[in-house]
Formats: sequence, structure tokens, C-alpha cells
Amino acid sequence: MSVIDELTSELARLPGIGRKTALRLTYHLLRQPPEQSRRLAEALVLLTERVRQCERCHNLTETAICAICADPRRDPATVCVVEEAADIASIERAGEFRGLYHVLGGRLSPLDGVGPDDLAIGGLLERIEPEGVTEVILATNPSMEGEATALYVQRQLANRPVRVTRIARGLPVGGDLEYADGVTIAQALSARRDMV
Repeated sequence: MSVIDELTSELARLPGIGRKTALRLTYHLLRQPPEQSRRLAEALVLLTERVRQCERCHNLTETAICAICADPRRDPATVCVVEEAADIASIERAGEFRGLYHVLGGRLSPLDGVGPDDLAIGGLLERIEPEGVTEVILATNPSMEGEATALYVQRQLANRPVRVTRIARGLPVGGDLEYADGVTIAQALSARRDMV
């Protein structure tokens, strides 16, 4: 296998990158000055050497405790549970949530061999009472696996002194009813609220 084929194969393993795009990226890198490709390679090496999971919430960080967990302005009584660390960035962009997070590291998926023991649910349960958590917000994706994961976590928290809530789901701003699926419309109707 040539070096070009090898890099193309590795790039094609990335999510959203097919073989054609991987080949285009490979040729793009070949057209760049060698130092640019070296910087990319060094950044990838540093990524694997320095980034690890936060000891508290399992977010990705270069330190033992991530910046969110270390921020004294955050509300430690509210923990938002997400599937992946990338989900934190999406919630943070909204600028509304001021609590802490807990990253499960995936979602329940029996077909893919992912069960409860493969997720960081135990770490969440250990945080509730010692950290004074009063509310856990389940922010898993609205897929079958995400819903199953949320239900499983809810059941694990049932005997704990904590309020368990689920993020609302429904129509996006600027979305048309005409293009929404039935489940989304049903969820939007059930999560309706009074107009003020």
C-alpha cells in the first residue's frame, strides 16, 4: 500500500469523510508546504498525548479537572448529562446553562455491544450526594438509543434525593411544520407552554 493510499484510508475512517473526500484531503496536504503537514502531524500527536478525561465529569481536558468543573461560578447543584464531550460545546454555545456536566461516553446500544457497564453512569451516581446535586438534566440525543439511555439513567437515580428532568424537544426556530416528522410534532405539542 502506498503512503497516499495509507493516508487516504486513515482519513476515510473519520466521521463524515468518505473515500473521495479523503483522497481530496490527501492531495491538498501534498500541495501544501511540508512544514504545514508537519504542524498537522504534531498537533495530532499532542492531541493523543495530552488530552484525557476530566476526573470529575469525563469531559475532555488537558488537566486533571476540566475548566468547567474548576469554575467556581458554575452551579454544582445542577448536572447536565450528555452522551459525548462534543455535546457540551453545543450546550455551552447557547450560553444559558450555568451548571456542571457529566459525560456518559456514549449511549446504550445493544446491537453495537454497548451496555450500562460501558458508560460512566456509576461516576454520575457517585457524584449526587457528596457534591450536593439537586437536579440532573438528561440531555441525551432524541434517538431510540438516547431515549433508552435517558430512561436507564432515570431509573438508576429513582431512589436518590435528586430531581431528574429531560431537555425539551420539538421544532427548531425557523423550521416549517410541513417538513417536521410526526414524532417531532408530537413532542413539540406535549412540551408546549403558556405564552406570556
